[in-house]
Amino acid sequence: MNARLGKELLYLSCSDVASAGLGMAEIITKLESMFREKGEGRVEMPPKIGIHTMPDAFIHAMPASIPVQKAAGMKWVGGYPDNSKRGLPYITGLLILNNPETGVPVALMDCTWITAQRTGAATAVAAKYLARSESSTVGILGCGIQGRSNLEALQVLFPLKKIYAYDKHADRAVGYAQEMSRKLGIEVVPVSDPKQAVVSSDIVVTAGPILRTPHATIQRGWLREGAFASLVDFDSYWHSGALHEADKFCTDDVPQLHHYCDLGYFQDIPAIHADLGELVTGRKPGRERPEERTMACNLGLALDDIAVAPLIYQRALEKGIGVWLPL
Repeated sequence: MNARLGKELLYLSCSDVASAGLGMAEIITKLESMFREKGEGRVEMPPKIGIHTMPDAFIHAMPASIPVQKAAGMKWVGGYPDNSKRGLPYITGLLILNNPETGVPVALMDCTWITAQRTGAATAVAAKYLARSESSTVGILGCGIQGRSNLEALQVLFPLKKIYAYDKHADRAVGYAQEMSRKLGIEVVPVSDPKQAVVSSDIVVTAGPILRTPHATIQRGWLREGAFASLVDFDSYWHSGALHEADKFCTDDVPQLHHYCDLGYFQDIPAIHADLGELVTGRKPGRERPEERTMACNLGLALDDIAVAPLIYQRALEKGIGVWLPL
């Protein structure tokens, strides 16, 4: 990475990042490679630190380094559940990419698109090891940005045929169903009952706002045998009884999950079976029996973002995208 001899950095807006043209399949591959490095202990990532200016809102600092990918940097990201009322996205922020040999910043980019895509990709990586390979039905609970990117990622790896879409705002589920059906070429059905989206599905993704106190909509007995669930919104959607039905409960980073427990989240969850690094490296088994109920609660790692950002940066250089700014 040479940002004009360390005298300038490349600024990439949200539209610049999206127009770089990075595909979901490439992101999934890069994240799986990163989790292999993590499983081998060859990355550096402290738990998130942050500030909290509103209830259930956060602004987090997320640094990470992946030496084999020559990737280092930090994301400064906020999540504010009430932003939709202001016409603003739930997630906003910036990512700084550094030259790992000099520490000099080489790029500053909007992180909204990256956050959405890498989160979906992390679900797909977890599902590769924890879901049944023939899974064809998906329940999406929360029809926002993450509901979209997670479904897009799952379609890369699974033969999806039917999607059940639920949102507490029924019009969002209807709009989501129309949009994603056209985009992905599969049947997407809006449902008014969250239970229908769960009991009918091989894979369940809960993607609402992250809450310290779960609303616990999903009850014990809803997740059927053999299903896999991705808890994008932490345990917000889940009753503790439903969580404890899991035969294997996994996460992307155990120290970070313990950090959240100390902050008051995750007060009644099952024992952790493995993190994604352990699954990808084979240190711990993924799905072993067709009837297992499996779950992954991916917290969203700085490693995810720092794995993807260099690809965006390189593609932007090749396409001449962005604005150079003096350091």
